[in-house]
Amino acid sequence: MSQDERQPPLQQGELLRIEGVRKVFPGVLALDGVDFDLRRGEVHVLLGENGAGKSTLIKMLSGAHRPDGGRILAEGREVRIHGAQDAERLGIATIHQEFNLVPELSVAENIFLGRQPRRFGMIDRRAMEAAAGELLKRVGVDVPPRTKVRELGIARLQMVEIAKALSLDARVLIMDEPTAVLTSEEVDKLFRIVRTLRDDGVGIVFITHHLEEIAALGDRVTVLRDGRSVGQAPATTPEDELVRLMVGRSIEQQYPRERPDPGSPLLRVSGLTRHGVFHDVSFEVRAGEVVGLAGLVGAGRTEVVRAVFGADAYDTGSVEVRGERLARGDVHAAMGAGVGLVPEDRKGQGLVLDASVQENLGLVTLRSAGRCGFVDLKGRRAAAARIAGQLGVRMAGLDQRVRTLSGGNQQKVVIGKWLLADTRVLILDEPTRGIDVGAKVEIYRLINELTASGHAVLMVSSDLPEVLGMSDRVLVMAQGRIAGELPAHEATQDAVMALAVAAPNVQEDVEGSRGH
Repeated sequence: MSQDERQPPLQQGELLRIEGVRKVFPGVLALDGVDFDLRRGEVHVLLGENGAGKSTLIKMLSGAHRPDGGRILAEGREVRIHGAQDAERLGIATIHQEFNLVPELSVAENIFLGRQPRRFGMIDRRAMEAAAGELLKRVGVDVPPRTKVRELGIARLQMVEIAKALSLDARVLIMDEPTAVLTSEEVDKLFRIVRTLRDDGVGIVFITHHLEEIAALGDRVTVLRDGRSVGQAPATTPEDELVRLMVGRSIEQQYPRERPDPGSPLLRVSGLTRHGVFHDVSFEVRAGEVVGLAGLVGAGRTEVVRAVFGADAYDTGSVEVRGERLARGDVHAAMGAGVGLVPEDRKGQGLVLDASVQENLGLVTLRSAGRCGFVDLKGRRAAAARIAGQLGVRMAGLDQRVRTLSGGNQQKVVIGKWLLADTRVLILDEPTRGIDVGAKVEIYRLINELTASGHAVLMVSSDLPEVLGMSDRVLVMAQGRIAGELPAHEATQDAVMALAVAAPNVQEDVEGSRGH
């Protein structure tokens, strides 16, 4: 039987088909016989862990990579995509996680970059801005076409990228993690636009780590694992089954909890106040426990943990580690006392992206890793190898640039540098944001290993199931204050949200009046 006879016939309305595609990089088989298809007027979700092959596949469709085997068909006709112009000619547009926009140019100039309408040999700005205005109206964004792109927030930048794709008359729109940095309101608006495009007949390839988005937006799901397509399913498939397809095993317990009884307090925060930001914040974290810090966006969680770490100043109150009071606003004092912070923005604040894995792992211990005034390079490399192996960092080697690692492995490196420094109190701010479900479980197991060895963990997370699943106690912040504390057996989503939307000022007044 020939290959053509083995392949299913062209489906009605099919825009794109990928058959048995392979891609090999030096030493790495990135794609191994991947099959995928996209129909007109559907949202087809592409799901998989970091490193599963999703990025390689979409780069192949956008012309950045060429397949080493298999074939790509557009509307039933075999095509070769050798560059961005080929993709554009086929009506394929890609919106990457890192936007392809020029900050100093206007919105209109970005939308029509390289394709500006001309009149008498000159750029016709009036026509360009009028056309841009129509496209912006279509995606529901009220930005004047002359606005500089550098003045826009993330959500509007994304809408400009969509408008740019529509200007190309895109029939296939690839969206790579479009909701990763959006608020819930912005996500709702994006979903409305995606549904409108779907109704207009555009085929959309949607890549996400958020499983709850699949049923809300998708029609079908294709799951990649280790460079292979391992299953296709309707978007209504239960999350447990999608997780099983992604990681190749059943996850009986999403949030494993294997912790000893907590010991004595390692971190004690008393009456911490920064005027206008947070007020009278007090709590403690004991050896061997995870304390979750929950609350709505703007409640002051990140500001509090940065103050505890010494990265930001505070006006009154105190921070003690193992009974010793820390100097205010002194990061080095906090680090010296055994406090580490994994920041919310791991790429901007937690890593040096163009440095190697080894160099990043040694950032905290650089000053202490010397002998007789010289850096002990051999010792640092051995220590970095030990930590990377302990954490299971997937890498080509210690000299690999951190920028090229997956999000989950980057996060392991950020945590690893604090383990190398023998940190006793680890503060995690949004530790699993932007990483896939398999990497999340690995991070959770790492947290359990830390607490089992007597570390204390303070975890800020906007993922409420994560807070409830991993915390021994949950502190809930509202309007810059601690609104309440819940032990694990009392912490439910309803209980946390009831405290998160509370009015601490009113509560304090009531309690104060009772005291008098």
